[in-house]
Amino acid sequence: MENVKGKIRMATANSQGSEEKISLLEKFAYGMGDFWTSIVFTILSAYLLVFYVDVMKIPAAMVGSVMLVVRLLDGVTDLGIGALVDRTKTKHGKARPWLLWGGVPFGLSLMLLFYVPDFGLRGQLIYIFFTYFLITTVYSAVNIPYGALNALITKDSYEKTVLNIFRMTSAYVGGVVIHSIAMPLINSFDQVRTGWFVTFALVGVLIPLGYGFTFYFTKERVKPSISKKNSKITLKRELNALIRNKFWVILVILSLFTWLNSGITNGLNAFMATTVLGDSNLIGVLGNIGLVPLIIGVPLMAPVIKRFGKRNAVFMGALLTIPASLVFLIDPTNPNLLFLSVALRAFASVPGAAAMNPMLTDTIDYGEWKFGIRSEGLVFSASSFGMKVGVGLGSAAMGGILALANYNANLATQSDFTITALVNAYVWIPIVLAICQLILLSMYKLDPLHEGIVRELDEVAEMS
Repeated sequence: MENVKGKIRMATANSQGSEEKISLLEKFAYGMGDFWTSIVFTILSAYLLVFYVDVMKIPAAMVGSVMLVVRLLDGVTDLGIGALVDRTKTKHGKARPWLLWGGVPFGLSLMLLFYVPDFGLRGQLIYIFFTYFLITTVYSAVNIPYGALNALITKDSYEKTVLNIFRMTSAYVGGVVIHSIAMPLINSFDQVRTGWFVTFALVGVLIPLGYGFTFYFTKERVKPSISKKNSKITLKRELNALIRNKFWVILVILSLFTWLNSGITNGLNAFMATTVLGDSNLIGVLGNIGLVPLIIGVPLMAPVIKRFGKRNAVFMGALLTIPASLVFLIDPTNPNLLFLSVALRAFASVPGAAAMNPMLTDTIDYGEWKFGIRSEGLVFSASSFGMKVGVGLGSAAMGGILALANYNANLATQSDFTITALVNAYVWIPIVLAICQLILLSMYKLDPLHEGIVRELDEVAEMS
């Protein structure tokens, strides 16, 4: 291992600045940023495919392919956004201004997404490609700096965990809100397409106000102290250090599996409601059943994580996903078992929701300690790439699953084969992905090293 005193040319700000007390208002304001991000994510993952397939009557496999291509392209643009965030220098900091700049474009792109003109199938697919690419790009331009902001508010590992708990709790509340109002509001319109557009256009209007609140009531405290000899750090050096950061690589792959599972599960929830249970209003019910345990559980995770460690908590959650998924197979015709399985899987995901982002911020400290380069923006942009690819693969997989299940949007009632295929996908895919997560987590060993790493970085900062 490289000697930190010989290799570090950059360290976090002096201890006085980083230890400034974080108020309850600031924690709440930080958390509320993900309230709006989560609403948009929920719309994209749980409602958009239903809109394209059941309302616009566009073949699911075609939509899934378009979404996958967009996600792969957008994942590459994330690296550019992350590099720009790291090089942003304003009086407001380097992450917070992006929340202010991105709010209006984010809201407008959501409106465009649900206004698909009658261009014919080819024209509609082209329109979907460009509008989906637009919203995923703007999503990154807001979400990457927002994620990096956690590491810029404080370097204290426990405080970062508390901030993330505020963030994830707000996110799940946002999910409950949109699940509770979306379908009832959509169904209140005589014209179905008008209902879909108006409902999500209202969300688009509110988004800039939400991000403005987070901007005005948060503060960046942690700043690098770069020596004159090493004041210029090239993107090539940053990327090289990032790729060599083994714990970051593990978390990116873990994130890919997590978001792949989320994309498939959220997508299937909609079709489990409409196809298996036969009621579109239950899309919101299933969504809320999957979110309420997170709202209850995530705020309670701080002492658990402090006692057992972040990695161990996430490991236990991934392990519990397996029996939680199998519950539904007891009787796939029983709606109550579906509700129970969804709730149990949500409880199993609580540790990951609370700990994954703090684990990612820990890899920033590790990268600075090991390679002398601190890159909050690039770390979260490349992690966002794992999320984008995971969600993109999930969308493509949804199209494939529906095609293999012989799903036909023009039929009022689907065949027994279709229903069985959807149930099997709903149960077994999360189990396979949970096993992959367990293997990756067994290789993640940063938790016991992190406290010593931060201590050494502080010592170097005091000497510089």
